[in-house]
Amino acid sequence: MQQPVWKRLMWLALIWGGSVLALAGVSMVFRLLMAAAGFKSH
Repeated sequence: MQQPVWKRLMWLALIWGGSVLALAGVSMVFRLLMAAAGFKSH
C-alpha cells in the first residue's frame, strides 16, 4: 500500500513539528525550575 508523496511529507512535517514543540516545552519547564532554584541564565 503506497501512499502519495505529499501525504508522507505531511506526516514527516507533523511529527517533526510535534517533536520541536515537545522539546521547547521541556526546555521551558527546565528553565522555570532553574529560575525557581535560584540559577540565572545571564
